Amino acid sequence: MLLRQAVIGDIEAISHIESLCFPEAEAATYEQFKERFNVFSENFLVLEDKDVIGFINGNTSNIKGLPDAFYEDASLHDPSGDYMTVFGLDVHPNYQHQGLAHTLMNGYITLAKERNKKGIFLTCKDHLIGFYESFGYKHLGVSSSTHGEAKWNDMYLEI
Repeated sequence: MLLRQAVIGDIEAISHIESLCFPEAEAATYEQFKERFNVFSENFLVLEDKDVIGFINGNTSNIKGLPDAFYEDASLHDPSGDYMTVFGLDVHPNYQHQGLAHTLMNGYITLAKERNKKGIFLTCKDHLIGFYESFGYKHLGVSSSTHGEAKWNDMYLEI
């Protein structure tokens, strides 16, 4: 397994994995991934085993949180911002439950530390709160997000 920065050629695989991991209303499209990659490619990590089998991505800003506007407008990315976000942490279903999401998240946390960020914000479903708490994330409560018309929880990791 190799954890590395994504390249533009990975976007097709990233988009495919996203479509397998999230309902259509919540999943980013190929075009959205291309736009995001063009703006903040430095925040895309992939895990490969011959092919890309998982990824993590998000933007950077000075906003304390993960507002829905971030999903819709890649230009809100500010590389000099104090906080990173996680838009998605996806592992292909054939490779889940092998600790690979841990590898991706640990790589992303390392990236935030290397960049001297203050923290990382994300939203997650109820059943993933404990998973993120295992990295030190704090549950901030139910999110105001309406992304994909789902219920989300706000999580924050102080670096």
